[in-house]
Amino acid sequence: MMPIRAGFFMKRFNKTGFTLLELMIAVAVLGIVSAIAAPNYTNYMAERRLKGAARMVMSDLMAARQKAVSQNINVTVAFTSSYTYTVTGEATARDIRKEYYDVALAASGNPIFFPRGTAIGTTVTVTSSRTGVSKYVKAASTGRVKIDDAP
Repeated sequence: MMPIRAGFFMKRFNKTGFTLLELMIAVAVLGIVSAIAAPNYTNYMAERRLKGAARMVMSDLMAARQKAVSQNINVTVAFTSSYTYTVTGEATARDIRKEYYDVALAASGNPIFFPRGTAIGTTVTVTSSRTGVSKYVKAASTGRVKIDDAP
C-alpha cells in the first residue's frame, strides 16, 4: 500500500476562484438590491433635474437684473412657452428641455428689471412632470430672486 502524502490533498483543493453556487448567490443578491434601489434612483434624478432647472431660471433672472443695472435699461424676461423664455436684447430663446427634459415652466407674468435694480415681480413655477413636485422662483419688487418650495 502506498503512503498518502499530506500535500497531495492540499494541492488538489487549493484552487482560487468562485464556485457556481457562490456566483449564483452573488447575482441573486445583486438583483434584489438593484430592484429595491432603481425606483428610488429615478425619483432622485427627477428631483435633481427639477432643482437644476429652478437654479437655471433663477440665475438667468439674476443675470437680467444685473444687465438692467449695468446697461441702465429695462430688461424683460418673457416666458414664451412651458419650456422656453427670452431675455431682452438676446437673439436666442433659452430652452430648458435640453438639460431638463421632464420639467415645465409656468409664470404668473413676465418680470421686468429696472436700472435701479428693482423689478415688477413675478413667480415662475417649475414643475417636474415625473414626480409632480414644484419649485417656485420668485422675483420680488425689490429685485431679489430666490427659490421657494411654497407658492
